[in-house]
Amino acid sequence: MKDLDAIFTPGSVAVVGASSMPGKVGHDIFVNILKGGYRGVLYPVNPSAESIACVRAYPSISQIPYPLDLAMIILSPKLAEGAIREAIDKGVKGVVIVSAGFKEVGGEGLQVEQRIVKMCREHGVRVVGPNCLGVINPLSDVRLNASFSARMPKAGNVSFISQSGALCTAVLDFAADRDFGFSKFISIGNKADVDEVDLLHYFRDDPDTEVIMIYLEELQRGQEFIRVAREITGGDRPKPILVIKSGRTSAGAQAAASHTGSLAGSEAVYDAIFAQSGIIRVASIDELFDFAIAFAYKNENVLGKMRRKVPHGNRVAIVTNAGGPGIVATDMTVVSGLELAKFHEDTIEALKSHLPATANVHNPVDIIGDAAQDRYENALNSVIRDEGVDGALVILTPQSMTNAIGTAEAIVRIAKRSHKPILCCFMGIIDVSAGVKYLQENGVPVYAFPEHTAKAFGAIHRYAKWLNRQELAPFTFTHDRETAREIVASNLSAGNFYLGELAGIHLLKAYGFNVLPTELAGTAEEAVQHADGMGYPVVLKIVSPQIIHKSDAGGVLISLPDAAAVKRGFDEIIANARAYDADAVIEGVLVQKMAPKGREVILGVNRYPKFGPLLMFGSGGVMVEVFKDVTFRLAPINRNNARMMLRGIKGFALLNGFRGEPKADIAAVEKLLVSLSDLVTDHPEIKELDINPLLVHPEGQGATVADCRFILEAE
Repeated sequence: MKDLDAIFTPGSVAVVGASSMPGKVGHDIFVNILKGGYRGVLYPVNPSAESIACVRAYPSISQIPYPLDLAMIILSPKLAEGAIREAIDKGVKGVVIVSAGFKEVGGEGLQVEQRIVKMCREHGVRVVGPNCLGVINPLSDVRLNASFSARMPKAGNVSFISQSGALCTAVLDFAADRDFGFSKFISIGNKADVDEVDLLHYFRDDPDTEVIMIYLEELQRGQEFIRVAREITGGDRPKPILVIKSGRTSAGAQAAASHTGSLAGSEAVYDAIFAQSGIIRVASIDELFDFAIAFAYKNENVLGKMRRKVPHGNRVAIVTNAGGPGIVATDMTVVSGLELAKFHEDTIEALKSHLPATANVHNPVDIIGDAAQDRYENALNSVIRDEGVDGALVILTPQSMTNAIGTAEAIVRIAKRSHKPILCCFMGIIDVSAGVKYLQENGVPVYAFPEHTAKAFGAIHRYAKWLNRQELAPFTFTHDRETAREIVASNLSAGNFYLGELAGIHLLKAYGFNVLPTELAGTAEEAVQHADGMGYPVVLKIVSPQIIHKSDAGGVLISLPDAAAVKRGFDEIIANARAYDADAVIEGVLVQKMAPKGREVILGVNRYPKFGPLLMFGSGGVMVEVFKDVTFRLAPINRNNARMMLRGIKGFALLNGFRGEPKADIAAVEKLLVSLSDLVTDHPEIKELDINPLLVHPEGQGATVADCRFILEAE
């Protein structure tokens, strides 16, 4: 991705549409580059001005007599197209189109944007925008502020990608208030060419980027995004990715015939993408910075090496000089997936020897309001050495005897000696400012409130779990793909887009699912004949393309013990179906062998055009409608993904042997989830499907499909 060097580290920049009028975007961007101390050569382009901000202007790019790397375009769409053609002839390698009026307004604007991108791709020129804020590189050897934000941020090791230009200015202001630095900062607007995937490839190899932050509205390349994000978050040189995604609370879920379709809104897709990629999703801009601070800072250890600290576990020690904030931190620690560490007896003895009798030597450690820096140092030194402690939160509230700078110095000394993360909360502003500044300068994350500190620790713990996850060996399958292909093709050619259970079980059987003997009966006599053949008890189910949710129509009867019950049941089901929908086409009644008992779960799929098939797993039967206890992943998935899906629902406790109940065959369900992923990956004609319920039997006894339905669509 060296082709983006012209965007981030250009040796020369032309601002096409530079203006001599303050307040105009063309003026402000040019002046921002100039005042930002850009290390390259800057050229204003304006056919009506001799100079811009005392710099000689050129009437066109072609008349600049020197080589050119980057063209900033601040022109209307029609003029922009001509200027970019001229820039390509000049030999530019990158173009940033700041101006609006392109794809976002449709019509001719969209056509111009498409022509520009086609032209640039033919010549190997990368395009950022249109309709974007621009690009910023504050590092000392570049110092490029090619944006209409007057603020050049501090240099740092975090790169930021945003679809929203307006949000960028607020983020820059927020960062300045927190003394937060960036490596690269880019607004991508319409994403006509360069998008998040391109930028992730670039930042993966960028030595100046240690953390990536993204403001995301929508993705176009979901599978590619997952691949490169996984490389970044869990590769040889891992870098955390933090994402704030807009639209979390939108309705999202589409009207669909399957449970999966109704539950799998667009946010389920993004949650799946983030979970599969090791990405940490944040809820707010505030949280984005809180977490980035915890990840971005690297402590210099006693050997002079810089390293990012992540905890080996979730056991946290809290040291505080005030009870209230300690309680808040304790509560938020538990909410953030952490737990209070239990100290070893030696640790408690050490604390007792250093602290006054009124102090609390158990976690959270309250060293009392009059604590000086030595008390903080002794307490923190004692707890951080405990083998049962994975990291520490240090809370300081300013009292008349508090020495904030001295306490900060003590914390830094301990942090350099320890491999465990230490996060601080110095409450207040004026009284603790010197201590806060010292901690920031020495790479120790510090926050104003205890709940922010605990949540940030929870984030680095989640990332540590991702880094240390076990990679399970893949399953080995022998799928009957040919049979499945014939079933799908024959139904599509016959115009059957809704597949009921009879066709569905044959599809599933081809991919290793255990299915029950099932036959279609047109009369009560046929139903009895089939039941006699497969043995009692049996289940009866209505078959009608118009009656998808059979139970709602009184179309299911279970545990029928003999021929007489089957005959009565057949007539009852037909009558119920006609009462439910008089116009429904009734094809008959399925007779199915009653399955052995098991825990009910649901497996499902809903296909999204941009992302492919989204798999769902959750508590099954009617429970899926009541509790919506489900998890999602994008196919294809591996064994690790399947395992995380099972463990991601609250009902997993019931599968895992709750209160003396036998443990369910979890391994069988994991295997079936991967088989289902293979099925829908191999057959893109499958639009939606539900297996509900799948009955999971005790450990070692597998699982049985009790009901299923498929919806197909021609490609």
